[in-house]
Parts: sequence; structure tokens; C-alpha cells
Amino acid sequence: MEKRWVYNEEQLPEVVSELAESLKISKTLADILCQRGICTFEEAKAFFRPSLSSLHDPFLMKDMDRAVNRINEALHKSEKILVYGDYDVDGTTSVALMYSFLRNYTEHIEFYIPDRYKEGYGVSQQGVEWAAENGFTLIISLDCGIKSADKVALATSLGVDFVICDHHLPDEDIPQAAAVLDPKRPDCQYPFKELSGCGVGFKLIQAFCIQNNIEQREAFKLLDLVVVSIAADIVPITGENRVLAHYGLLQINGAAGMRPGLKALKELADITGPMDVTSVVFGFAPRINAAGRMGDAKRSVRMLLAETKEEAYAVADVINESNKERRSKDTNITKEALQMIEEDDFLRNANSTVLYKDSWHKGVIGIVASRCIEKYYRPTIILTQSNGKASGSARSVHGFNVHDAIESCSDLLDQFGGHMYAAGLTLPVENIPAFRERFEAFVSDTITEEQKIPQIEIDAKIKLNQVTRNFYKIVHQMEPFGPGNMKPVFVSECVYDTGAVRVVGSSHLKLTLTQDGYYSIDAIGFGLSDYYDAISKGIPFDVCYTIEENIFRGVSTLQLRIKDIRVK
Repeated sequence: MEKRWVYNEEQLPEVVSELAESLKISKTLADILCQRGICTFEEAKAFFRPSLSSLHDPFLMKDMDRAVNRINEALHKSEKILVYGDYDVDGTTSVALMYSFLRNYTEHIEFYIPDRYKEGYGVSQQGVEWAAENGFTLIISLDCGIKSADKVALATSLGVDFVICDHHLPDEDIPQAAAVLDPKRPDCQYPFKELSGCGVGFKLIQAFCIQNNIEQREAFKLLDLVVVSIAADIVPITGENRVLAHYGLLQINGAAGMRPGLKALKELADITGPMDVTSVVFGFAPRINAAGRMGDAKRSVRMLLAETKEEAYAVADVINESNKERRSKDTNITKEALQMIEEDDFLRNANSTVLYKDSWHKGVIGIVASRCIEKYYRPTIILTQSNGKASGSARSVHGFNVHDAIESCSDLLDQFGGHMYAAGLTLPVENIPAFRERFEAFVSDTITEEQKIPQIEIDAKIKLNQVTRNFYKIVHQMEPFGPGNMKPVFVSECVYDTGAVRVVGSSHLKLTLTQDGYYSIDAIGFGLSDYYDAISKGIPFDVCYTIEENIFRGVSTLQLRIKDIRVK
């Protein structure tokens, strides 16, 4: 698939020069830092040396005092507390975080994860009624609740209070709870708006420690769970999230070792060496999510709470099997979905994809939508039958707001929600043809030609001989990488392979690149074997890539991971 190479705007030369001089780094690296809003020595110091002391005062968050006071009251009166969270990674890590902390102060505590298929997303009526029937008088909801005004009202009528910890955009109607913690509340002055749900839960624990004269390190012990939520929920790794992620990764990779549940996942994922955000995303997140997609998300919480290796592995093995089942289903459904597109002239040439099959597994349709976009780069909705309705997941392409497109068809829907790049929806099965037509019309009218082509953002154009150990050392120190601070992408022009190019695996290229007749460096390009013939003939080409360290048999070398190739 053709890709657009989009170069990030070069920054003011005088600012770049001053920063390069003060940090004793190249202007190329200084320019990349400036692109990310790091333009002074002090900003660079804070960036390269994240400090827990820079975390914001949790009491700056609206309702934080009310939240801590209500929890203290519950503990003092020995009330039964229910920790309630969503079934995805952010929700399950949030529940594990809050439950593991509060159980140090009370025996009257349990956790609750709604059933993905019977109860759906967020706070459910069934969950509220279960809490009331079992004598709980306080629910702490995490990663959900901000859009549950009706469920909170129901709870109040049944004598159950709510403390809400959420990070999603609220409706106009803020729930009438004992406390509502959400930095995205329009009346909340908290300085950092992009915390994960688990991050908001962490701020509540931090505030609880401050109020009750408990050492802050008791809260910081939980940052391994926070970084897993940050990585999996794809929140920006900037500001406070960067600090939390940095120290969470230090804890995961620390000498004391990671918590048994995460250690079990790491071994099952066959990850060796230190973990970063990428290995958390691909190693931990799918397995934790699989429990909710294919079975019972409570398993993920039990695994994260496990205190012994035996207990952790017993649950992690089951979760890993769930992930294998999930992979099998999403592979098969993706194959079916792509075949449906390829065999239909309208679908093949449309500006959007809307597919429905009543037998598809609801737990993997979001993954299938993403896979379809890899082949047909356009807004995509995959629907299946659930409780007599068509239930679906939407995914989008860079720059296109799929939530707005769905909202334009709201009269055909029972419900929908989400954000710019991902959303969920439910509608009557008989409305699917009309919805498909209206959705396609909206996308066709609003999507631009550029949005139909996947783009690669380029940080800088460099010569291959600039890729030195010292250069990579600075790039490496810019971690943790993620949204808002992506791994730098470089372009080198008019390079050649030295004659060693070969195809490895089914479709990958292994090369040794050279430029200007000197200096060579190894490179690998996944899925780029189509370029083999041209490159093997000695034709010059441009290459865009990231830089990584490759360790083989104990020997460390630098390697380029190629993202795209343009043959001259």
C-alpha cells in the first residue's frame, strides 16, 4: 500500500542552535526535541530526567477532597466497599490497583467486573442491583461511570453511594455521585487532562495517602499497573503520564522483579530482556484483554492481584489459552471479512467498510476492523448479532472522525459512543442497509484524498553515517515512546544495498545499507519483500526507518527498522 511521507516542520534555527549548544547534542536531535515542545535546557532536563516530585497535587482535581472523605468515612464505619471497573486493560488494572491498596485498610471489600456480553460496557443496572442486594454502601468505579447518571441515581435510591474515577469525556449531565473525579470535566482545573482511568485511580490513592499521613511510596508501588494501563489505552505519553510511565517501567524492570501476574505474562509472551511500552502493548495487553473478550475478565484482576508464582501461573495459563482462541477467531473472521470486500464491487470501491455477519464473535470485531484497515485503508465498522441487535466496533484512519460519521446516522441507532478513532454502536438488524448507505455517503462527502492514504511522520532527514552509538544513546533516552512522543523516524536518501539483500521468513527483507560509497549498517524491513527485485539489481532508493539495538548471541549492534522504501 502506498504511503505518504509527511515531514514534521523544522523549528526556529536560533532556538534549535541554542538547545543543541546547551545540551551538547546535534542540531538534528535538538530539532526533534523542539518539535515535541522541548525547547529550553530546563524543559530538556525535566524531559530526560522525569521526577516523581513533579507530579501534580492530586487535590487540584475537582471533588478529590470529597472522594477521600467518603472513603475515609466508609473505612471508619466498616462499610462494604465495591471496586467496580470495566473489562478492558485500563479497567482491570484500575480495579487491581484500587482493590490491592484498600484491602490493606479493610476486610469489607470486593471487586466487580461487568460481563462484556450480558451487561455491556460501563456501569450496569445488574451491577448496581447486585451491590445493593449484597450490602455494599459505596461503589468506587474506575475507567467508567462518567456517563452513568441514571445508574448512579438508581444506586442512590438503593442506598449505595458512588465515587467515580473516569477519564472519558462527560455528557452535560454529570452524575450526582458522592464524588466525580475526571480531569476532562469542564469545571475541573486539574493541569493534566490525559490520565488513563487507572491514572485517575492512582491520583485518588495518592490523595488518600496525603490526607492520612501515609508514605507516598505506598502509592508509588502501584505504578507498574499504571504503566500497563497507559500503554494499552494509548493515552499520550507526555506530561504526567510520561513520569508515571517512566517509573512504572523502572518498577517492572527493577531488581526486585515484577509482580507475579505480570512476570507470568512476560514468560508466556516469550519476552526476554527489559520491557518498554511496545512490549507491554504487544505482550501484556492482548492477553489481559483476552480474558474479557473470550471469557471472564475477573481472571485478569485475580492474576494481577496474585501474590505467589503458583497462583499467578494458574490464572495466566488460562488467560493465555483465551488469547490463543482470540487469535484464531480474529484470524478467521478477518479472512471472511476481507473476502466479503474482495467479492463485492461496491464494497471494494467504497470509501468506507460496513460489514455484518450474525455469527461473528463480538469480542474480536474491533480487532477485525483494525485488520481490515491494514488492507483497505478507510473508516471501517464490523457488526455482529448480540441480544437480537446488530452490535459493532468502528475504527478510523488518520485525521478522520469516525464518531462524527456515526453520529450523522444516530436516528438509525439504538446507542453509540466512543471518540475520533474508535467507537461502538448498536442498531436494529433491519437498519443495517440504510446505515451502510448513510455512513458511506457521509464518509464520501467529508474524507479527503490525503486521508485515504496512510502516512508516515518523518522527524528528520539524515545521512547514514550520523547513526552512531552516541546518536542512538540520545534517541534511546527519549523513551518511553508513545502517542505525543513517538519513536523518531528518519529518512536517508539514495542508499544502496551492499549485495547482501535477502528475503527472510515469508515477506521480510534483510539488508546491509550503504550511502555515498562508505559506512554500512544492517537493516530489516518487515513485509517489504516486494522491493527485493529492484534492490537486488543495485537500484538506489530512499528509506525511512527507526533505529534500534539488536542483540544477537550477546553482541549488541545498531540496526535500522525500515518502515517504507521508495525506489528511485
